[in-house]
Amino acid sequence: MNIECDGGVPRLAGTEIAVGAVVHACHAATVDQGLAQLAVPGLTRDTLEPVLQFCASLQCVEAQASCPGCKRRTEMLGLETLDQYILHHKEIIVGDGAIRLQGQGAITVTTPCLETLAKQWSGENYWFWSRRVIRKLRHGIRRALMHGEAVAGDGETPSVILMEPQLADNIGMVARACANFGLDNLRLVNPRDGWPNEKARIAASGANYIIDDSTAYPVLDEAIADLNWIVATTARQRDLRKPVMTPEQAISEMRTRIGRGERCGILFGRERNGLETNEVANADALVMIPVNAQFASLNLAQAVLLMGYEWMRGNKDRSLGRVTTFEKPLVEGVNMGHDRPATKQELLGFFEHLERELEHQGFFNPQQRRPTVVQNLRTLFSRMGATEQEVRTLRGIVATLAQGKGGSRKGKSQVP
Repeated sequence: MNIECDGGVPRLAGTEIAVGAVVHACHAATVDQGLAQLAVPGLTRDTLEPVLQFCASLQCVEAQASCPGCKRRTEMLGLETLDQYILHHKEIIVGDGAIRLQGQGAITVTTPCLETLAKQWSGENYWFWSRRVIRKLRHGIRRALMHGEAVAGDGETPSVILMEPQLADNIGMVARACANFGLDNLRLVNPRDGWPNEKARIAASGANYIIDDSTAYPVLDEAIADLNWIVATTARQRDLRKPVMTPEQAISEMRTRIGRGERCGILFGRERNGLETNEVANADALVMIPVNAQFASLNLAQAVLLMGYEWMRGNKDRSLGRVTTFEKPLVEGVNMGHDRPATKQELLGFFEHLERELEHQGFFNPQQRRPTVVQNLRTLFSRMGATEQEVRTLRGIVATLAQGKGGSRKGKSQVP
C-alpha cells in the first residue's frame, strides 16, 4: 500500500484516507474492526504494517507532511495555545452548532463539546499509537500462526501475571505502573471481584489501553501456557531448588531470552499472602527484591513498578520524564534550555571586570597575594560552567556592588 504526500497530508495512494485516520481506527478498536470501518480496497492485515511503519518511524517529518489530528501538525504550524488553534481555523463548531468559535483561517472543524476541544486541540501522538497497533498486529499474526509453540516478535515485553488479585483498584494501579514502564501485556488469574471492572479503569489514571488489552484466566496454568520462561516474585524463602535472582538479573535474562524468540512472564502474588508454594513451583526462577529485612512486604503495584523500572532501564528508546508537544526528550546532564554556554571571551571579560573592581576596593592586599587569588577566582568561576546569561548577571552584580549604595561610582564601572 503506497503513501502519497500531496497537499502536505500523507494519504493512502488513490484515496482521501490520511495515514492518521488508519492509525486512529485501528487503535480505537481491534485491528480487524478498524480495517472493516475504513473499508479501503487493498488495505488488509498483510498490507497494513508498512502504513503503520510510515507513521511510527516519523517518515512524515522528512516528507514535510502531517495528518489532521496529530500533534506533529500542531508543532509544524507553531500552535502553542488554544487561542492560536482557534485563530488558525475559519470556524470551530461546538456540539449542535449553538456555539461557534470564529477564527482567521480557511478551515472549519467540529468538536462535540468545549471540554473535548480543550483536551484535544493539540492533537494525538499518532506515531506512538501506530507502534501500539504494530504490536497488536504482530501479536495477532503470531497467534494465528502458532502451532503449539510461542514465538516472541520484535517489541515483545514480559507479561505481567497477577495471581488472584483481590482489589480492582490494585489492578488499575498495576496497569498504570505497566504503562509507565512499557509493559503492555497484563494477565489476571481469577480476579476476586470479576473482570472487567470499572474501578480498575478509574485507578489506572489513563492507562486504559493496558486495561482494555488485559486478559483474565480461570487458572494459572492457562495464564502461563504460551510462555517459555517465567519468574515468580516473592519475599519469603522457599524450600525449592530454583535460581534466586535480583530484579536486574531477572530482566537481563528475559531480554536475552526474548531476543532469541522466547516469551517471558513475571508472576506476582496476592495482596494478602503472596504466592503459594505450588504456584511458585511453576516458575523457572525466583525474584527477590532487596528490601528492609524487617519489613519486606511490598504493595502489589510497587512490586510491578520496580520490575518495570528495571525493564525500562535497558530500553534504548527510553526518555527522562514526559515528552509532549512542547516538551522535548531530555538526556542525562544539565538541561541548558534555550541558553548557550558562555564563550571564553565572555568569561575573560567577566574575570577582568571582577578583578578590576576588586583591585579598586583594595581586595588584593598585600599585592603579593594577587596572582594566587586571581588564579583561585578564575578556577572557581570556570568550574561552574556558566551560560551567557549567567555571565551577564554576574557582571551586573559586580557593577551594582561597585557603584555602592549611593551610586558614588556611577559611570566608573560600566560593563564594556
